[in-house]
Amino acid sequence: MDSQEQQAEFQYDTGGETTGPMAGFDEQKAREGARLLLEAVGRNPDEAGVYDTWYRRVPAMLETLTEGTRHEEKPVMRTFEAETDSLVVKTSIPLHSMCEHHLLPFDGVAHVAYRPDEEMVGLSKLIRYVRWQSRQLTTQEALTHDIATGLAEELNAGGVTVEVTATHMCEVMRGVETATETTTRAEAGSLTDADREQFRESVRRHSASAATR
Repeated sequence: MDSQEQQAEFQYDTGGETTGPMAGFDEQKAREGARLLLEAVGRNPDEAGVYDTWYRRVPAMLETLTEGTRHEEKPVMRTFEAETDSLVVKTSIPLHSMCEHHLLPFDGVAHVAYRPDEEMVGLSKLIRYVRWQSRQLTTQEALTHDIATGLAEELNAGGVTVEVTATHMCEVMRGVETATETTTRAEAGSLTDADREQFRESVRRHSASAATR
């Protein structure tokens, strides 16, 4: 059987719905892949309680968790005239992403700081931007870099620094089966040693406060 015949056979009844790519996301392929995975682990994809897993739930989940690959999903980063040229630091931004190597999540926190040039952005936008960047298949190292360089470009900032600390379920659930934390850092633009020390001190204060809760 050639590849065209295999593709022709690999069509499932979708109840007459029209399926296909949606804003860069291919719902039909997601259904087909999820159904195959269920079959691979010995489950009947048409049994009660599992049919909706491949037909509806997994595609919807994947569409949400890959929003970071679609520019139209990026939050609007409305800026206003800078009121200061001092470093702006936002600590403990929740971060949830997906490891591209094992398709398992990693989660933790991101600490972000930037030195405004002529414009600033609302603090909530930093949270939304980190969440958007995180919604893709990636690595922690790449994600940290993408947040730093992306924010520098979005804000035309003089400098940006980002630190991410996360626990990877690909280590917790398989491999060494141990929960540890991994920390990565990235910079974009130009920061002074005083900026870096201010950022580190903010992160230290956050960590000390979290430890006493």
